[in-house]
Amino acid sequence: MPGKIHISGTGCCLVDLLYNNISIRSDNLLPYLSKDRGDGGLTPGQLVFQEELERFAGKHLQEILQEITQGRPQDKINVGGPAIVALIHTAQITENPDCSYHFYGCGGKDAEGEFLLSALQKTPVLLDHYELTGDLTPSTVVLSDPTYDRGQGERMFINSIGSAWAFTPEKLGTDFFSSEIVIFGGTALVPRIHENLTELLEKAKTNGCITVVNTVFDFRSEKTRPGKRWPLGKSDASYRMTDLLIMDHEEALRMSGEAELDAAMQFFRRNGTGAVIVTNGSKNIRGFSSGSLFKALKYLEMPVSKAVTEKIKKGHLGDTTGCGDNFAGGVIASLASQLENENQQPDLAEASIWGIISGGYTCFYLGGTYLEQFPGEKRRMILPYYDKYKRQIHG
Repeated sequence: MPGKIHISGTGCCLVDLLYNNISIRSDNLLPYLSKDRGDGGLTPGQLVFQEELERFAGKHLQEILQEITQGRPQDKINVGGPAIVALIHTAQITENPDCSYHFYGCGGKDAEGEFLLSALQKTPVLLDHYELTGDLTPSTVVLSDPTYDRGQGERMFINSIGSAWAFTPEKLGTDFFSSEIVIFGGTALVPRIHENLTELLEKAKTNGCITVVNTVFDFRSEKTRPGKRWPLGKSDASYRMTDLLIMDHEEALRMSGEAELDAAMQFFRRNGTGAVIVTNGSKNIRGFSSGSLFKALKYLEMPVSKAVTEKIKKGHLGDTTGCGDNFAGGVIASLASQLENENQQPDLAEASIWGIISGGYTCFYLGGTYLEQFPGEKRRMILPYYDKYKRQIHG
């Protein structure tokens, strides 16, 4: 696939309100922790909707935050969301100047929406299909505890869907499906896209697109169907029309309905998924490729970056917000680069290396999106970790 590659993404794009150094074990937070699955309380590593947390606590969000944070303001406001963060990172580290990156989505006509639009205009992503509509910009309060999990860090998310309710499949138009690669990122937070994902994936495949799905914690399904398998669109046909599925360990179990990752992997194989990568925080990633896009790989397991881990231990730490989104962006960037170099069957392990160092590097700054001072800055910063990782796994 030499020459110009169009990469288009849709799904979750929002404002992240980041509170760092919030201890998950603190007495201030304890009353708001979940007691039963899907009850609306906070759970480490998971997402809950604002209205559900308010119902669980019997208080408005601002009152809850006042108690948890002891009244301090957020540490940072940033661009967040699995779709846009992944696409921005892809654009920042892909070397091919002929690639173009297009985001399809919306924000609200409020101060947060103006901030989001202004920040997005500072990235390489094209915004011809992004609009401000409705009154409320989608947002997520991120409570980050960098000391959790023996210093590996963890977050909890309080989400408001806002104007994303108004973003429908019709708004994708025809250009989206003319792209070489299409990304559906965190669509569980864009309900109308998520509900129609099976049809959208089918249309993309019919038009010859490579399809990438990277997921987010699906609290809507968790709330309405507690203990049951999360749907991906209207049917499991979505899986066989997905060339690359990227998710974390928890999401893999909930989407497959299995209790163990090995069984979950078998579920995705049976349903015809082209390739799968499952992240698991500081633990090894797992995956496979059926051979339909990436060259066949029966079993993939790769560790996190030792160079990143060692730097974190020395105290060079932002937070873990956006690690998974940047991981996905690194994998997609490698996929695009391999295709551009006429690699007819890209290497999933090579793509995963870029995912691992991209996700790891996110720990060195606050928030998921890094706004570059000049084109190529972020690639230059993470490239030394690529070389170190290659030495780590190959000696």
